[in-house]
Amino acid sequence: MTRLEKFAALSVSVLLFINACKKDTSAVSTDSIYVPATSDVTTTASLAELQQGRTLYVNSCGACHGLYTPDNFTPSGWTGIMASMARRTSLSPSDVALVKKYVTRGK
Repeated sequence: MTRLEKFAALSVSVLLFINACKKDTSAVSTDSIYVPATSDVTTTASLAELQQGRTLYVNSCGACHGLYTPDNFTPSGWTGIMASMARRTSLSPSDVALVKKYVTRGK
């Protein structure tokens, strides 16, 4: 492969990466998504876990695309979304579990 071909391949890769991380402007702002409160605690999600999940959701998921409120999808819908998106991140399995607890409201 010539230097020009290598440069072209690298340029295309960079452009694809940048395009993949464009924010979705149809999604909501971080001010619009719920902040967990004591009333949101369930038998499977503590307030601290829900708060950590929200922080991870905003900072990790929101870094590449727009955010949606947990009510945009059912818990089973979020389970599918989380399964497909988790492998695209560098989040640990325990961090993914916290995000899932947040978006499913501990269900």
